[in-house]
Formats: sequence, C-alpha cells, structure tokens
Amino acid sequence: MVQWRPMFPESTRDVPHYRVTFFFGPESVEGRPDVLTCVFNVKKRSWKAGIQVSVELRTDQLSVLREKMCLTDRLAISLRTLDSNERPHYEERIADLFAQAVCWCKLDLRLQAGLTQENQRIQADELTTELDQEADTRADYVLAYILGELDLVPERSVSSSC
Repeated sequence: MVQWRPMFPESTRDVPHYRVTFFFGPESVEGRPDVLTCVFNVKKRSWKAGIQVSVELRTDQLSVLREKMCLTDRLAISLRTLDSNERPHYEERIADLFAQAVCWCKLDLRLQAGLTQENQRIQADELTTELDQEADTRADYVLAYILGELDLVPERSVSSSC
C-alpha cells in the first residue's frame, strides 16, 4: 500500500522566507500544569543563525480546538483500519501530535507578523483569538500532520466539517 505523506509541512505556506523545524514537545510548563509548550527552530534566510521559539498553549484551548475540528471523529475513520492491538499505541500519540500541530499553527501566526533574531516565547495567552479563528481553516492541515506522523493514509471521505 502506498503511504500518503506531505513532502513538507503546509504550515509554512504563508511565510516562505522562514525555515521552521519542530524541535521538541509538548511538555508541561513548569509551575503551570494547564499550559503546554513546543519548541521550534526558526531560521530566516537572511540570518546567519536560527533561533528557538517556544510556543505555549493552554490545555483548555487545545480541548476546545479539538472539539471544534471534530478531530476524534475525523481520526476514527483512519484508525479503524488498524489492528485492534496496534490502535492504543497510535491513540496515545494523537494528543501530543495534535498539540504540536496547533503550536505550529500558532507559530505561523507569529511568523506572518515577523520575528526578531532572538530566542523567544509565545505565551499561552497571546494570539488566542487569532488561533481560534485559524482553527477553522487549518483543520485539514492538523489532520494531515497527525496522520503523516502516524504513517496513516487519510480517508478521502472525511470532510473538514462536523
């Protein structure tokens, strides 16, 4: 069976002058159990060196976005093709992959405005409204990111609406 996998993340589609690489996460933010962070390496073509950007998300915002994107229902279609013994392993990874994809979307919002060449943090309470709005248009990207990382083929019959 041929596996579908994007050649490069769609997330950088509007910010081509940056090269972004996922570094690590999600991890809990120390002292804030309700906040997760993912770290990305970001390099602009004109910079000699890249920077690290830590992107924070509140866990309650992730839950709302997961519901808004109908993620559970949309992923269930692809997961049902797996052997029942393999399925739990894949399901365990979904929450982390979802957080990574949403953090990437939030980073893209910041990249559209531009970055200075210094390590930085996008705090949990920044860009929340913009990310909520962006979720509607980025649901397919988030689903493709998760399925790509799990090496699963997306079901063509899955619509982007609930």
